[in-house]
Amino acid sequence: MNILIDNKSGAPIYDQIYTQIKNQIISGVLEEDEALPSIRNLAKDLRISVITTKRAYDELEREGFIYTIPAKGCFVAPKNVELLREENLKKIEDYMQKIAQLAVTCSLSKEDVIEMFELNWEE
Repeated sequence: MNILIDNKSGAPIYDQIYTQIKNQIISGVLEEDEALPSIRNLAKDLRISVITTKRAYDELEREGFIYTIPAKGCFVAPKNVELLREENLKKIEDYMQKIAQLAVTCSLSKEDVIEMFELNWEE
């Protein structure tokens, strides 16, 4: 597992860890039932607080991306297809909102945007 902390990003460190692990799970880099580094080991490797690492793991577990077995550690949860679908739908909605805002600033009509989308879809 590869995690990089960017102190200049402005994003909280726990959120950077959470996002990177989640993305590795969604993309398949981390496979179902694969063991994650212990909270202490990850904190030591990243040179951060154990509390920060625990917060990222707790968030991942709360959202169903990992599960914990007492005295064994944390593992990648089986992929929940519906959860992944919802994640992707949320991303699509965010992109569409940004597209709509940009279209307004460029004086594009909804039809213009739809035409652009259809041309891109065909490629």
